[in-house]
Amino acid sequence: MRQHSVADQMVLQLDNALRTLFGPPRVTERPNPAATLSECDLTAAERDRTAQLMRINHAGEVSAQGLYQGQALTAKLPQVRQRMERAAQEENDHLVWCEQRTRELGSHVSYLNPLWYAGSLAIGAVAGIAGDRWSLGFVVETERQVIAHLEGHLAELAPADQKSRAILEQMKVDEAHHASIALDAGGAALPGPVRGLMQITSKVMTGTARWL
Repeated sequence: MRQHSVADQMVLQLDNALRTLFGPPRVTERPNPAATLSECDLTAAERDRTAQLMRINHAGEVSAQGLYQGQALTAKLPQVRQRMERAAQEENDHLVWCEQRTRELGSHVSYLNPLWYAGSLAIGAVAGIAGDRWSLGFVVETERQVIAHLEGHLAELAPADQKSRAILEQMKVDEAHHASIALDAGGAALPGPVRGLMQITSKVMTGTARWL
């Protein structure tokens, strides 16, 4: 496997940031789970609420890209770095699906996405510097919190909105898979104060992204 220089890594990080924020990101071969489903009739209030939820989830996927790229940048073991990079590519699927659904609902993605990406990149890099066990543990806890958010969003969706539901359900499956992989790879349980700080940070991001 080619060993990238510092300059190479900087160029790759810049490329990933631009693709995440302005597209197109590198995705897997998987189709959009909502592609074959019919659009339903939503009230104006239901459409606005669903668009807000999809905007939050899109912002979360932007943050996930920053997090995974930051961890991959500072991970010490090659196999850990590879896991981070593969997980980031699968998260790109979510990124595309959420943006497509947000646009279909006549809305926009978060205007603060560059801020979410930069902040998460820094957090991911710090987690990687702390050591691979802590970095992987950070992934486990992040994915568990994301799953909790997705469950809440699924409960808010209009029952007839199968397109949004299909996307969130597949995201939930993928996040659980990423958490399992990180745990099996040796992820350490994070201290309670760290988990609490992560929850506070998440609430700030989701609360802001709902409107901006």
